Amino acid sequence: MHNDLKEILITEYEIKTRLKELGVLISEDYKVKFPLLICILRGAFLFLADLIREIKIPLSIDFMAISSYGGKTESNGEVKILKDLDTYIEGRHVLIIEDIVDTGLTMDSVTRLLKTRKPKSLKICTLLDKVERRRIKVNIDYFGFKIPNKFVVGYGLDYEEKYRNLPYIGVLKEEIYRGGNNNT
Repeated sequence: MHNDLKEILITEYEIKTRLKELGVLISEDYKVKFPLLICILRGAFLFLADLIREIKIPLSIDFMAISSYGGKTESNGEVKILKDLDTYIEGRHVLIIEDIVDTGLTMDSVTRLLKTRKPKSLKICTLLDKVERRRIKVNIDYFGFKIPNKFVVGYGLDYEEKYRNLPYIGVLKEEIYRGGNNNT
């Protein structure tokens, strides 16, 4: 697996350090709000698991599985819900936990859907923010790292269901994905 990478973009240590900082910020911002963290599966599950260990206030979690890539390397922005929430979110403080926001199309669709369910507040926390690929404005409230327009894998992010178990974020060699678009 490691031979498929061009470089390590974000180390395991850098991820752990940033998660501690995010945990402090989120704990402070939600200290009396009992937030519901919604993990967007599958890519964000490692991020959620490590992040909630750093949040020092009561919280609850739920999961949504969505598809917007259809087996391709670029989102088409059409979100298909594969697993919806089990939790009623009306009147709740909701924090979406996402692995990467690039074009903004998927996150825009998810937030528009969740707003129809009338949460008290709705914010976004993403591990990776690929700003230069943004096609639609999305307000990112918390982010781990701003990254360049490179095809990244690891720490939950995959290509063809591989590389999720890497403890860091790496840049996949172009020959592995055969000239596809530069996003995950």
